[in-house]
Amino acid sequence: MEKASRQKDNSPSLAPLTPAIPPDVKIERVDLPKRSIITRPGFGTSGRRISLLANHFKVSIRNPNEVFYQYNVSISSEGNRPVDSKVIGRKITDKLYQTYSSELAGKRFAYDGDKSLYTVGPLPHNNLEFTVVLEESMAKRNGSSSHNGSPSESSKRSKHYLQSQTFKVEISYAAKIPLKSISLSLQGSETEKVQDALRVLDIILRQQAASRGCLLVRQSFFHDDSRMFNDVGGGVTSVRGFHSSFRPTHGGLSLNMDVSTTMILKPGPVVDFLLANQNVKEHRFIDWLKAKKMLKNMRVKAIHSNMEFKIIGLSEKPCNQQFFSLKVKNGSNGKDDGEPLEITVYDYFVKHRNIELKYSAYMPCLDVGKPKRPNYLPLELCSLVSLQRYTKALSGIQRASLVEKSRQKPPERIRVVTDAVRNYRYDDDPLLVACGISIEKQLTQVDGRVLDAPKLKVGNSEDCFPRNGRWNFNNKKLLKPSQIERWALVNFSARCDTSHLSRELINCGRNKGIHIERPYTIIEEDFQCRRASPVIRVERMFEQIMAKLPEPPDFLLCVLPERKNSEIYGPWKKKCLSNMGIVTQCIAPTRINDQYLTNVLLKINSKLGGINSLLEIEHSYRIPLIKDKPTMILGMDVSHGSPGRSDIPSIAAVVGSRSWPLISRYRAAVRTQSSKVEMIESLFKPLANGEDDGIMKELLKDFYQTSKGCKPTQIIVFRDGVSESQFSQVINIEIDQMIKAFQHLGGGSSEIPKFTVIVAQKNHHTKLFQASASENVPPGTVVDTKIVHPKNYDFYMCSQAGMIGTSRPAHYHVLLDEIGFSPDDLQNLIHSLSYVYQRSTTAISIVAPVCYAHLAAQQMGQFLKFEDLSETSSGQKSMTSAGNIYVPELPRLHEDVAGSMFFC
Repeated sequence: MEKASRQKDNSPSLAPLTPAIPPDVKIERVDLPKRSIITRPGFGTSGRRISLLANHFKVSIRNPNEVFYQYNVSISSEGNRPVDSKVIGRKITDKLYQTYSSELAGKRFAYDGDKSLYTVGPLPHNNLEFTVVLEESMAKRNGSSSHNGSPSESSKRSKHYLQSQTFKVEISYAAKIPLKSISLSLQGSETEKVQDALRVLDIILRQQAASRGCLLVRQSFFHDDSRMFNDVGGGVTSVRGFHSSFRPTHGGLSLNMDVSTTMILKPGPVVDFLLANQNVKEHRFIDWLKAKKMLKNMRVKAIHSNMEFKIIGLSEKPCNQQFFSLKVKNGSNGKDDGEPLEITVYDYFVKHRNIELKYSAYMPCLDVGKPKRPNYLPLELCSLVSLQRYTKALSGIQRASLVEKSRQKPPERIRVVTDAVRNYRYDDDPLLVACGISIEKQLTQVDGRVLDAPKLKVGNSEDCFPRNGRWNFNNKKLLKPSQIERWALVNFSARCDTSHLSRELINCGRNKGIHIERPYTIIEEDFQCRRASPVIRVERMFEQIMAKLPEPPDFLLCVLPERKNSEIYGPWKKKCLSNMGIVTQCIAPTRINDQYLTNVLLKINSKLGGINSLLEIEHSYRIPLIKDKPTMILGMDVSHGSPGRSDIPSIAAVVGSRSWPLISRYRAAVRTQSSKVEMIESLFKPLANGEDDGIMKELLKDFYQTSKGCKPTQIIVFRDGVSESQFSQVINIEIDQMIKAFQHLGGGSSEIPKFTVIVAQKNHHTKLFQASASENVPPGTVVDTKIVHPKNYDFYMCSQAGMIGTSRPAHYHVLLDEIGFSPDDLQNLIHSLSYVYQRSTTAISIVAPVCYAHLAAQQMGQFLKFEDLSETSSGQKSMTSAGNIYVPELPRLHEDVAGSMFFC
C-alpha cells in the first residue's frame, strides 16, 4: 500500500534532460521542415465483422464538367450605407431575381447572405449593377428602425421609414470553381478547389433553409415549429433541427444528414422571460441590471403595432417617470403646433394611444431606438421574437433537462433523418438539377469491426474482463491503493450527516484495499458564515483547520452545499491546490451507498498517487511500439469562454504521461492564453532571462524524473478541439514549439523524438447504427472504410457502451505517424486508452488523455472567475503598455500537488 503523506515519486531528483549548459555555449538548433498530412497507409483487419448503417446518403453527379462562377456582391442603401443584415440581404437578392430575371439570363444563384453569390455557368456580364426596391411591408418587418408610433419618433422620421426603400446591388466576377474538382478529389488527386466546390453545395442547402424561414447555425437549420421546442428552464428552449452537409468519402460524395439541437430564447412576453430567466415569481424581484445585460440586442415584436425592433437597453427611470418630448400636431393642417409637450411614456400610451397598461408603470421601458435617439416601449407591450439563439452557458439543471429531452433511440433517429431527406426534396433545387446532382434516400451500408475489450489488472494481481464496455470493483481491490492517515472532513452543507459519511467511507475504503484512518477532525461550517462571500467562507474554514490540526493534512474531503456550480468550489480548489498544496475531493452526496462511495474513492486514490487498474499489457510491459522505446503520450485541449465573450481568456491544458512504460498516469500543465485562440501559445515560452516557462518544459522534465532518467524518444499527441482547416497548424506550429522546448532542455538534433499526431473529434455529425438491431453499436466498433476521407488517414470509433439515446463515435484523424504504427496497432492502442480513465469503471467515448486535459482546463479555470473579472472592468480588455491585450495568468499549482492527478 502507498501512504498518502506528501506523495512523491521514488524517482531521480529533478534534473535537466542533460547537464546544465554554460551560458556561452550555443544550443544546437535544426531547421524544422514543413510537414504534410499523411495519407492512409492501409486498413485495419482485427476484430469481428459487423454490418452497420451510417447517416450518409450517396450523392451522384451526372454533369461533373459544370463550373460554378463566383461573384462578389455589394449591397448598399440610400446614402451608400452598406447593408449588413443577412436577413435583409436575402430579401434584396430574392427581389433582385424576381425583378431582373431576364437580365440575369434566367440564371438562378446561391447567395451566402454576405458578400458572395454563385451560379452554374456565367452571368451575361462580369460586372452588373441593379436598383432593387423593397416594398414597404418588407422594409418595415425587417428594418430595426421602423416606426411604431412610439413617443420618441418624429413625424418626419416616421414618414421616411413608412416609405419603400431602394437599394443598389453591384455584382462583379470573382472566380471559377469547377465541379470536377470534387470528382478528382474522390479519386485521390490533389486539387485546390475541392473545398470551394463543397462550400458552394453547402451554401445551396443553406439558401433552401433560409427560404423556408429557418434559423441558420453554420450547417444546421431550425424551423419555427413549436413541436420541435422543449423548455429547459430559465427562459431557455431547445429546438430540434437538422444538420446537412456534403462530404467527400472513400465511397464517393455523400450528404451527411443528422438531427441537430440549438438553444433559443423562449418566445413570448418579455416579462415572462425575465421571471423565468431570473427564477423569481413577481415583477418586483427582477434584477434590472441583469435584465439589461440579458436583453441587449434581442429582437422583440410590439404587440400593439406588430412591428419588430432590436433592444439596445433599458430606460433609466420607470415607465411612469420617464419623460420625453412629444410634438403635438395641429388638427387642421397636420403640422407641429408650438412647444413640444413633456409627457411620460406611461401617460402617452394610456392617454394618447388608449392602450391599457396593467403593470408597466413601475418598471423600466425597453429602449429600441438608436444610442442618441431613444425609442421607449413599455415591457408588457413587447414579446420576444421566435428563433433567437441563446449562446450563454447552461446551468447544470438546464444541461440535464436538455440531455433528457433531446435523446433519441437509434430507430427513431434513423426514421427522423430519412424522413427529412425525403421531405426536403433537395433533388428539386434548380442549381443542383443544373449540376445533375441526385441524392439517394437510404442510409449508407458500411462494414465495421468490433475490437476486443482489453483485459485489466486490479488488486491481488486479479484479471478483470470488461463486458459491454463496463466492469466493477465488487469483491475486488484497487491495484495500488493509497493509505490515508492524516485527513479532515469539512462540511459546507447543512444537509449532510458527516459522521455517517466518514464511517461509510472508511468501511468502503477497507473493502477496496484503501486503509483510511478516522478523520483527525470534522468541521461543520458555522451557520453565521453562510452569508459571507465564498472566498471568506473558505478562509474561515481553513482558519479552523489549521487551529485544530497540528500540521497541514494530507487530504481534505469537502462537502459542498450544491451538486453543480457551487460558488465554494473555485475558491476551495484554489486554496487547497495552489496556496496550500493539499489534495482535496469535493462531494455533494444526495444518497450515500457503496456505488457512490466507490466512485468517490476511485478519484481520491488517483489524486493521492494510487492506481485503480491498469491494462494487462501495460502491467506486463507488452504494449506494441511503446514497451521498447521511452514513449510520452500527450492529451491537449483548449477551453474557451462563452460564445461572444472575447474579454475572457481561453485556457490551454496539456496532460503528459509519466512513469513510462505506464500509459495510465498523467500530469497536467495549464495556462491562460488569448481569447478564442485555438492554437496553444505556451508550449514553448522563452523568457527574457533565457529560461523557458512553457508547458512542454514542465511535462518533459516530469517524464524524465518519473521514467528512470529516460528522455522520450517517441511522443504520441492527441489533440482535441481543432477543425480540419487547422490540421496543418497543429503538425507545424504546435509540433515545432514542442521540438524547440525539447532543444531548449539540451536535446540535440539527433535526439528529437518521433511524433505521431492524432486529432480526436467529438463535434461531428456521423452516427453509426446496427443494420439488424435496434440497439446502439457495441463498444469497440470501428469503421475505417466507405464513409471516411477518400485519401487522408481517419476512422470512426465507438468505444463506449451507449445505454441511452444514440451513441456518437469519436472521429480520429491521424495527421502524422513518424513512429510507424500499423492501422491495427494504432486502433487497438486508441481503443485501450478509452479503458485507462481512472475516474470510472466504464470505457469512455474518447481517449483518456483528452478527457483529462479537458478536466484540468475546466478545474483550473475555476481558480479565477473570469466572468466576474471582465464585469468589474466594464467589459473592457486590459491592455499592456505595449498595446497588446493583457491575459491574466492562472495561479500555479503548489509543488506538493503539481505532479498529482488533481483533475480526476
